[in-house]
Amino acid sequence: MSKKLTSASAMALAGAFSMALSVAAAPEMAQAAEKEKCYGIAKAGENDCQAGPGTSCAGTSTVDYQGNAWKLVPKGTCTSIETPFGNGSTTCLTDRPKGAKLKCAS
Repeated sequence: MSKKLTSASAMALAGAFSMALSVAAAPEMAQAAEKEKCYGIAKAGENDCQAGPGTSCAGTSTVDYQGNAWKLVPKGTCTSIETPFGNGSTTCLTDRPKGAKLKCAS
């Protein structure tokens, strides 16, 4: 009987732990849903991710306002963010900064 009780207790504890993790992740998931990727607005080394082929991720952009690097911004604000090269974009920009010939990750 004690073996069954221990097994049932372990399962209950695992279920409670799983539920607690789900509840803890909910606000984070909601915050992510309220954000969007905005390309061409990050300063060099300050991008959140995707700075094109040959880069690993966050903090790898090499120039200010690199068109294939993005930052997360509040949803609906990206295209109103102004830079010296124009406004932010919700899609990758291959020509920013001016004269650049960047590739976008697929």
